[in-house]
Order: sequence, then structure tokens, then C-alpha cells
Amino acid sequence: MEKERSMENSARPMTVNNCSMSGLRPVMTPLPYPSIQVKCRNQEYANLLSVDYCGGVSEMSAITQYINNENRLSCEHCALAKIILGIAMAEMMHLQKLGELIYLLGGEVSFTAWQPDGKRKMWTPAYLDIPECADEMLRAGIESERAAISQYRKHISMMDDPYVNATLARIIEDEEYHIMLLQDLLKGM
Repeated sequence: MEKERSMENSARPMTVNNCSMSGLRPVMTPLPYPSIQVKCRNQEYANLLSVDYCGGVSEMSAITQYINNENRLSCEHCALAKIILGIAMAEMMHLQKLGELIYLLGGEVSFTAWQPDGKRKMWTPAYLDIPECADEMLRAGIESERAAISQYRKHISMMDDPYVNATLARIIEDEEYHIMLLQDLLKGM
């Protein structure tokens, strides 16, 4: 009897994920972004932005963490997965804007971030927090958004470029919106 049940279960096809992401848009505030420009080339500023681009606390880390969480949520928590993917899409736009700024500042757009000791460190998935359950995923998202905001504010205080700082300030607005949204989702669980 047990063997028949086991064979029956293995013969049954896996179900398809019916969570359609069709038409999904980035989850961000409706405010426009400033034009992507810089006051002048500045390698030091490009190096700072490389950390925001692909350091431990970075858009690259946020995107990868959110995509991984969305993949693991989509079969059982479709509505939550859609919001998480929408946030990841906004983070992709941030990554793109940071890449443009790094390039305009004269830096190299790559997956290495300049460290305070002057060395470069390649992005690694070891930077990620990959919890198992949905509520912990939301908490990890909130914490990574807070860390990003703190880092952006620090970098703004270190750069005397109103164009770069305006873009970073606009990115912060999206990150604050993500925190609010993730907190509301967590309260609803």
C-alpha cells in the first residue's frame, strides 16, 4: 500500500506556478528623478558610489535578495511575491542610475566596490540575508533598506556634487517608501 502511494505521488505532475507577473511595475514613489549628471569627474565619488552599486549594502545585494525571496514566495504567496518583485524592479532602476553616475564621474562600472583601505572587493552572495519564512524575509528587507538609507546619507555628506546628491536623495525616497510598505505587509501577517 505504501509503495503504491509513493508511486502515485511520483507519477503526479508538479503543479505550475500560477502567479503571473504580467504587467508588474516598479514599486517606487511617483516623483520624477533628477537628470543624471555630475558637476565634474571625481574618482573618489565614483568609488563611494561603487559601494552603493555592489558593496555589502548595495542595490546589487537588494536586487538579488528580493529576487530570491520572490522566487520562494510566488507559489504560495503570490500577492506578496508581486510586491517583492516590484521592489526589486525599483532597486534595478537605482542600480542603473548609480552605474550612470559612476561612469560620468570617471569610474569603472563593474561588480567590484572600492573599500576604505583602497582595495576592490567583488560582489558576493555572502552579503545576502536569505531567511526561510515570509515574515523574516520582510524583516530582512526592512533592515537592508534602513542600512541603504544610512549609507546613502553618509555618502551624501561626503560629496560636494549637488547633481549626484539629488539623485541619491531621490533614491532614499524610494527606500523609505519600501520600508513603509514592508512594515505594513509585516503587520498584516
